[in-house]
Amino acid sequence: MGRILKAVAVLAVLGAIGLIGFAYLGDLTPAPSETRKPVELNAGS
Repeated sequence: MGRILKAVAVLAVLGAIGLIGFAYLGDLTPAPSETRKPVELNAGS
């Protein structure tokens, strides 16, 4: 039983380290792109 708990604890620590590493090193920002959309002003007048 002690082996299983130790293995679960080790996996939890490794998972936390991996999550923190991904948060700091993972680049998930989208590529910037220009969007243009025509707008009609006073269309009903």
